[in-house]
Amino acid sequence: MKFFRKYIFPALYGLLVYFTIRLLHDTEHDEFFWKRNWGLNIFEMSCSVLIGYLGIYLFESLFRFYNRRWSPYFSYKALTRELGILFFANLLLVNLIFTPMAAFTDDGLSWADLVDLNIIPSLYAIIYYGIARSSTWLKAYVSNKLQLEHITNEHLETELKFLKAQYHPHFLFNALNTIYFQMDEDIQGAKRSVEKFSELLRYQLYDQQLQVPVIQEIDYLQSFIELQKIRSTDKLKLTVFFDPQLNAQLVYPLLFLPLLENAFKFIGGDYIMSISANTGQEYIEFSVENSIPQLLQIEQKAKGIGLENLKRRLDLLYPGRHTLTLVQEENQFKASIKLFYER
Repeated sequence: MKFFRKYIFPALYGLLVYFTIRLLHDTEHDEFFWKRNWGLNIFEMSCSVLIGYLGIYLFESLFRFYNRRWSPYFSYKALTRELGILFFANLLLVNLIFTPMAAFTDDGLSWADLVDLNIIPSLYAIIYYGIARSSTWLKAYVSNKLQLEHITNEHLETELKFLKAQYHPHFLFNALNTIYFQMDEDIQGAKRSVEKFSELLRYQLYDQQLQVPVIQEIDYLQSFIELQKIRSTDKLKLTVFFDPQLNAQLVYPLLFLPLLENAFKFIGGDYIMSISANTGQEYIEFSVENSIPQLLQIEQKAKGIGLENLKRRLDLLYPGRHTLTLVQEENQFKASIKLFYER
């Protein structure tokens, strides 16, 4: 195959150009080239074969030059420039050989001959370029797409790390604030709170997998609930239900906690709170409902770092595969997250 491409194909390429031009000329003048002087035909075919070898050598040399000099990544600007240089180099080569050949054969060089001698070889050069370089440009295009995807993924990963780093101080502040108020009245309770707090912090620091079994997230939420119950008033009426079928399903960590934090922060009125997590064939749903003092504008006060952070993380981790619902009624606030499994 390599021998054919190097030694046979250029001659066939030159003859293809010649016979195409000859066909157009003979059709226009109602002639037959085999009735011409065969010495003249052989001379013209020899010039065409020379064009084929010189043209293919020129094209391949330019391709090697482009590969060394220019970026391996796909760009329309580089493609256009490469094709333009090849086009004009081919025109120069054709006019150096074909134009003098036509001028001294038959009845000389006419404008129709000049058009045929420039257009036909140019069309074949473009076709050859498309076939010869399609593989190279396809690889460059794919490489370009992979590079763009890699950069995008790095950007998203950096943003997720930033959001998580932003969340940690928010969590620390709330937990330490709870322990601070407890120490004035219940030292033993404060010690137990520190233990719970250390469990929560350990989960955040060491469980850094991309996804975790949902049962780990539930254990984390239960520890957080126990810590918050210590600080909460005796009026709190808390109901908690976690579906027993929630076990090994994978979720991204620390997505449910902001809803819990928000509920414990703004609970008031009748001090009723309901926490639940359920699963279906295609989703996991986590919901929190809590009573609130009348006229409290939860949606305005809740737009702090917690929920805004949560919305952005959901957009990045579950694009098109989640719903976040926040509903405020006169004396109740409902929040839920539904995560859909990837198909």
